[in-house]
Amino acid sequence: MKRGILVVLIACFFAVSAGYADITADTVPPLPDTANPSVSDSPQETGGHDKILFQLGGNFTLGYPQNEFRDNVDKIGLGGTAYFALNFPRSPLAAGISIGFLTYGKETDERPFSPSIPDVYVDVTTTNDIFLGHLFLRIQPYRGIFLPYVDGFFGLHSFTTETKIKDQGDNEEIASTTNLRDTALSYGIGTGLMFRVSAKNKNQGDRKSGEAYIDLGIRYLKGGEAKYLKEGSIEVINSQVNYDISKSVTDILTAHIGLMFTF
Repeated sequence: MKRGILVVLIACFFAVSAGYADITADTVPPLPDTANPSVSDSPQETGGHDKILFQLGGNFTLGYPQNEFRDNVDKIGLGGTAYFALNFPRSPLAAGISIGFLTYGKETDERPFSPSIPDVYVDVTTTNDIFLGHLFLRIQPYRGIFLPYVDGFFGLHSFTTETKIKDQGDNEEIASTTNLRDTALSYGIGTGLMFRVSAKNKNQGDRKSGEAYIDLGIRYLKGGEAKYLKEGSIEVINSQVNYDISKSVTDILTAHIGLMFTF
């Protein structure tokens, strides 16, 4: 698995490098034609983007626990990721922030509202979630229909297990509690491919504001040691709550598909 991920990352890095080399050769501004003053050397005709562009993206995300984390949690996490990035003018570099959320466990039980009211039942739901927050640096060509990229990440993994009591009639929340919360530092690398599906002017190669791209990618995130709960970790025996707390490094592989917009 790790060797395959490394091969994909290296291949995408060379694809980005080759793509940027090609567009750099194509976008070197020509010298002004002093013999013909009518020839324009405006930025639109010489290529390249001379202003800062922003990326705003949202993805559906799957999370696959790795290493020690996988030994304790054998379920795939489901959730989403949103990110915002700034593209530097005439550069393959972008910097931004990414925020993600994965649910890796959920249990719902029907229980009596209280020992004194045993004929009224409520739903007791426990969810196990991971918050993924990272700063990232991206290498990506700034022109073309297909845009491969490589990302580097640094941030944190935050684990939360919460239990809520809800009315069975209207699903209104009656009470809630946080059973456990812990945080670990995280860093990693990612790669992916964007392809344009909408543009204001498809005849121009450079990225412009108002464009939309499909975004496909993977990330391998190394997470530090943290405490967390999983499905089945909370037991109520003779009115006493018992917690089976796990502790390990929190490595995770994510895969996503979504949309990215420039503005």
